[in-house]
Amino acid sequence: MLKTFKEPAGFPEGFLWGGAMASSQAEGGWNEGGKGLDTQDLRYFDPTWTREERAMQSNRRMNSAKLERALVDMEDTEHYPFRHGIDFYHRYNEDLALFQELGIKVFRTSICWARIFPNGDDAEPNEQGIEFYHDLFSGCHKRGIKVFATMLHYNIPESLVQRFGGWKSRKTVDAYVRYAETLFERLGDVVDYWLPFNEFNAGRFNPYNGVCLVEDQEEHYDKVIFQCLHNQFVANARAIEAGHRILPGSMIGGMIARFTTYSATCKPEDVMQMILDDQYSNWFYLDVMARGAYPAYMTRYFEKLGVALEIEDGDLETIAANTIDFTAFSYYFSQVSTTSQGWEKTAGNLVMANKNPYLQTSDWGWQMDPMGLRITLHQICDRYQLPVFVAENGLGAHDVVEADGSIHDDYRIVYLREHIRQMREAVREGVDLIGYTMWGFIDLVSCGSMEMSKRYGVIYVDQDDAGKGSLKRSRKDSFAWYQHCIATNGEEL
Repeated sequence: MLKTFKEPAGFPEGFLWGGAMASSQAEGGWNEGGKGLDTQDLRYFDPTWTREERAMQSNRRMNSAKLERALVDMEDTEHYPFRHGIDFYHRYNEDLALFQELGIKVFRTSICWARIFPNGDDAEPNEQGIEFYHDLFSGCHKRGIKVFATMLHYNIPESLVQRFGGWKSRKTVDAYVRYAETLFERLGDVVDYWLPFNEFNAGRFNPYNGVCLVEDQEEHYDKVIFQCLHNQFVANARAIEAGHRILPGSMIGGMIARFTTYSATCKPEDVMQMILDDQYSNWFYLDVMARGAYPAYMTRYFEKLGVALEIEDGDLETIAANTIDFTAFSYYFSQVSTTSQGWEKTAGNLVMANKNPYLQTSDWGWQMDPMGLRITLHQICDRYQLPVFVAENGLGAHDVVEADGSIHDDYRIVYLREHIRQMREAVREGVDLIGYTMWGFIDLVSCGSMEMSKRYGVIYVDQDDAGKGSLKRSRKDSFAWYQHCIATNGEEL
């Protein structure tokens, strides 16, 4: 008997529409509730900087002088915006009510390691921190919202950097695994999806955020970056082992920042460069987490960089035995690969990229490419044969509050509509997409530029770049649009 195949109508029933944020960019309360100092608390920003100065001086790379200054400026919150965030720490119940009104099915946020273990490896966890997250996640469940918890979204306890050099040390690995076990044991009843590390490849393209390195303290930057990444791969695998042991059946994913990559021309050299750029910038990280082994193509790359990893007995076996249950990625823009020199550059998610002349750019120079999201969904689904989660996607833009308090952000609606349309097409074409968490669905401090004026949300927060404002929350036009999108399961856009 012949079997017929029916094309999916669109997003499946139970699709996880949601919103995403990070603890460091939203919570504030940086020295309350027993929280320790973390690496994002040390990033300096001057609200009087010009646009050019902001691009040049944002602390994407840390050095000893910046670090020492931050440790002296312990009362300063204006110049350290991650210390105040949007005061989610005190206002989360108000915000959860808005999230429920919006209709989201899942809330992705991160847990702050320094709120659970202030120094990273304390003898006992901080009960106030555990209570905060248990209350927050329980509040989500009471409102019918699932929880997608990122266990590490860049910020580690600063004490681990000072004492051990951060991810250079296996002591940090051991401390992380104990932190992960504590989360599984104490918060396992209120978390639905787990992500051990945010944007794993950030360790390469943004070493301070990704692997917490102080640049001028390193002699061989490439070698130490990849050693840190190896230590994180081990920590990731050990966390997966602990999660599956403590919480049988738990869903634990792996995530990269995805830069959809095109060949600049059909010249074979450009096509080959595209393949290599994709491997080194993107696939390497998911290949290890999903396939459980270092891919062969990295051998030559390591030799080129002079990288020789220190791999302890049992590391590769641990990585092989503990692979991820689903793939996740952030998607904001695409890039072009070429061997030609002098190609025009443009900004991106913590990186500079070759510019695609066929695409428009955002207020911050990021190339907007909805079809690139569909392309990546196919690539990841085909490559790993695992469920896929779009963990971040959104538009950072200047928003104007009108005299009556309204915010007409049609540009954001267009951006979301076109990306969601491409996701829907990917689902119809067979991609196993299980969820979408719009990035910064409530305005927060930007990770890259450290500005409030770079706004992503459908919910507006009254705060300026200096941290001044009422912090009042209000709905943008995009709030009603996304609310209707969710209510119709992405059918009416």
